[in-house]
Amino acid sequence: MKIIYHPLMLETYDSTPAGALGRLESAVEILSKQSGYEFIEPSLATEEQILRAHTKRLMKKVERRSHLSRMSLLAAGGAILAGELAVKGEPVFALIRPPGHHASEDSHWGFCYYNNIAVSLLDLCAKGLINSAFILDFDLHDGDGNINILGDDKRFTIYNPNGNGDEQYLADTKRALDDSPDVDIIVASAGFDEYEGDWGGNLSTDAFRKIGKLMYDFAEERCQGRRYGLLEGGYNFGDLGKNVLAFCEGLRGNH
Repeated sequence: MKIIYHPLMLETYDSTPAGALGRLESAVEILSKQSGYEFIEPSLATEEQILRAHTKRLMKKVERRSHLSRMSLLAAGGAILAGELAVKGEPVFALIRPPGHHASEDSHWGFCYYNNIAVSLLDLCAKGLINSAFILDFDLHDGDGNINILGDDKRFTIYNPNGNGDEQYLADTKRALDDSPDVDIIVASAGFDEYEGDWGGNLSTDAFRKIGKLMYDFAEERCQGRRYGLLEGGYNFGDLGKNVLAFCEGLRGNH
């Protein structure tokens, strides 16, 4: 399995929990010690790729802060690379920040600057690699940016699961996947702040593995194994690593 990551992702870029020092270290450490994971460094997204999802005005606003701009372009580039590799049928997870699912075409908030999911999917469409996608957003907070950019586009199905505790949440997720039309790829806005030790106080670590496994099953049955995830939320720095690993193991098809 490919892990998209760049050492620059460890650097702080703002004062938000998403941009704080120490957030990704546990994930980098635990994944690097496991077999079956290959780390790949992304390149910066281009202006053309960003402008498929965002306005020039928003891009100029982000560019006023040079380090933040570089980090945001690198995160979007990581999302693009993850999608390109996933189209080949191999599971991919992008360990990137800033997150993106609250960024809309001409505005941003919620620790997000560019919408990594939208940039990635619209790039795949522009290259003729896909014509449709299912977006599973299991972050604690609904991805309004995903909805604002992609929600009216009939090529994309977006779902934000609900449910109290593992059993209800997983049942709701499975039901949505079962009811989905056929698509070319499935991607997760992978937020880990629903975790029982995080802001959401709702899901166990094992639930993230089962979400990944649901995506694996869906991809194998419906879209030629094409699946990937992009990091969104998750602010229990010490436990983020084990939760990311659990999701990745499920995405690989491991029980």
